[in-house]
Amino acid sequence: MIGMEKSVAVALSGGLDSAVAAALLKKENYRVIGFHFRTGYEYSPGDPTTPRPFSPVTSRVHRIAKEIGIPLEVIDCSEAFEKEVVSYFIDTYRSGQTPNPCVVCNKRIKFGLFLDRIKALGASSLATGHYARIHQEVDGKCYLLKGVDKVKDQSYFLARLTQEQLSQAMFPLGNYTKTQVRGMARSLGLKSFKAKESQELCFVHHSSYKDFLLSRAEFPSRPGQIVNARGDILGHHQGLHGYTVGQRKGIRIPGPAPYYVVRLDQEENQLIIGSKSELAATECTVTDINWIGTGPPEKAMSVQTRIRYRHQEAESILKPLDPYTVTVHFSQAQYAITPGQAAVFYQGEHVLGSGWIG
Repeated sequence: MIGMEKSVAVALSGGLDSAVAAALLKKENYRVIGFHFRTGYEYSPGDPTTPRPFSPVTSRVHRIAKEIGIPLEVIDCSEAFEKEVVSYFIDTYRSGQTPNPCVVCNKRIKFGLFLDRIKALGASSLATGHYARIHQEVDGKCYLLKGVDKVKDQSYFLARLTQEQLSQAMFPLGNYTKTQVRGMARSLGLKSFKAKESQELCFVHHSSYKDFLLSRAEFPSRPGQIVNARGDILGHHQGLHGYTVGQRKGIRIPGPAPYYVVRLDQEENQLIIGSKSELAATECTVTDINWIGTGPPEKAMSVQTRIRYRHQEAESILKPLDPYTVTVHFSQAQYAITPGQAAVFYQGEHVLGSGWIG
């Protein structure tokens, strides 16, 4: 049990950002406790696990905590992670949509179960290495803001967090750039973190997410037809899970111009392909919206909408259909608006909320 005085828990992943976040807080005289949560996917398939007490990731986290000089607790979240993140990932692909597991993990695991666990141990808040900021008004209302590093800004992945979750969150890196954070790591003498950032999903150790899906007994492959918008059969696919809207590589159908994935028809098990112009759309519906620091709009409002993480926000008008559903009308056509992805709404630096593209 952590002492009764206010303590900040830091989620240590084994990477540079969370390590620097912990070191910064300690330097600012917070009482810092490192926490690491196990997902159950720390080992690659076929890795020998019995001879080693810790996975490579967990061992690195222990070294980081020792370098910083903070205690470390490891929490097993594997059962919840399987249920809330991995099953969601599989089910979303099975439904013909494209999942966003990091958004779901932040809401349900990191700032859900994990936050509850560290609070039960006496910590007052949870800090992570995300590049984002929180502004809290005197009345306690929290606003989520972009990180100052426009390239690294990760507010997109945090836009499902509730007021209660944001009020207990800290993002020490939000006012810094990635370059500055690397410099801090050197000046603080940190050496044990993983230098290369992982671009893959933490639970996928296969050569691709497609192989991971096919390794699961609950995900049988369903070959089907590849067709154009007219319904002409152009070829065959080995399963819709291998494709996402906007994809160009891997279609392997010759034509006068490159083909792109336009739509996945789950009911007919057909992959619809076409030209890039067929990907353009000026509106979409967004459901199950989490509004941050503001109530649902009662009338149309002007915002900037980001339809995927690596996407420049686009000028748009939100037209409410009900308190948690809107139609997004873009001022210019957007390409590859992908069902299943998170749409995040901004006004300048402020994150207004986030929902799921239908």
